[in-house]
Amino acid sequence: MSSEQQKRFMDEALIEKPRVQPASEDREGAWPSLLTIIGFAFLTFNSVMAVYRSNGDVGAISFVVFSYLDLVLLFYCLRQFERTAPDSPRREHIKMAVWLLTTMLTAAFSYKVASIMPLPMQVLVWAMAGATVLGGFYAFFLYQEKPQQDAPKA
Repeated sequence: MSSEQQKRFMDEALIEKPRVQPASEDREGAWPSLLTIIGFAFLTFNSVMAVYRSNGDVGAISFVVFSYLDLVLLFYCLRQFERTAPDSPRREHIKMAVWLLTTMLTAAFSYKVASIMPLPMQVLVWAMAGATVLGGFYAFFLYQEKPQQDAPKA
């Protein structure tokens, strides 16, 4: 098989496959998977242990509680995003919430990491955080996928 035939075969396979596959309808309203429950139990346990080990440090407790609540809300919003119909205007609102939650989490962790670094590394940490936030904004709100054009048939 020549490379041109392989390319045409791959293009046809991609055209036949739907780009966005809907979530399976049989899990609608079902409980989260066992792996999800274990993951949240692990996150909760680690958060409780971090608060316990903080010895009453209000800053550390605030950071842990904020991070925990942010992650829980983020996973909730992602689940809602998966369940929402692709053409629903609610999807855009959920996307905005997801971006805001990830931005706040990025800022919180960047602040925590930068606080223990020397100045040149602080600048690097904040630059990377800014690039991440701007890249997420571009990917979520500005980037538009171009529709695939059918390849000329030979």
